[in-house]
Amino acid sequence: MSRYTLVMGNKNYSSWSLRPWLVMKHLGLEFDEIVIALMQDGFKDKILTHSPAGKVPVLKVDDFCIWDSLAICEYLNDSNPGAGLWPVDVQERALARSVAAEMHSGFFTIRNEMPMNIRRVVDDFSVTPECQLEIERVKDIWQNCLARKAQAGPFLFGGFTIADAMYAPIVWRFNSYGVALEGPLQDYSEAIRDFAPMQQWVEAAQDEAWVIDEAEV
Repeated sequence: MSRYTLVMGNKNYSSWSLRPWLVMKHLGLEFDEIVIALMQDGFKDKILTHSPAGKVPVLKVDDFCIWDSLAICEYLNDSNPGAGLWPVDVQERALARSVAAEMHSGFFTIRNEMPMNIRRVVDDFSVTPECQLEIERVKDIWQNCLARKAQAGPFLFGGFTIADAMYAPIVWRFNSYGVALEGPLQDYSEAIRDFAPMQQWVEAAQDEAWVIDEAEV
């Protein structure tokens, strides 16, 4: 067995599990996966056997446990110095951490009204004013980062960083619910969707049999 084990929700729905999974794949780490189907009978008890918080994801490193997506990503950054998971420039790094933290602690209306569902495409999604405000905020964040990035590359700060991992589920939500993007924002969305680890995740999600009714309405 690998010294790393990622305890995670099913790939079609678990946006929080996707984030550290992308980072680990980007780093080329070998790790085992324990997938717990969300919203199924006994799922909470199963998660509690791995996480004191009762939530996924959880990263197990030998006998050590980390149970928050952003904390996992920060641990991976600290454990892989030089991997570029945050920008090198001090101000760019502060900006990347700021937008990642905003995603981590906000955008509740997008999460509630646009649940992640890799297999779903909605042609006539009706956006509430509250949700539209959050969508515009995400667009502003992306536009600002893409306009000022110091390095060449398709992601928010040039190369792939933790900030991109944090916003990858939003990219997929926008794709699923038909949120219109143009110019650099569309290019960024395509870069995330074409990212090899993202493609691997999508393929696995398509093969899952579990269904969460609340995310299919």
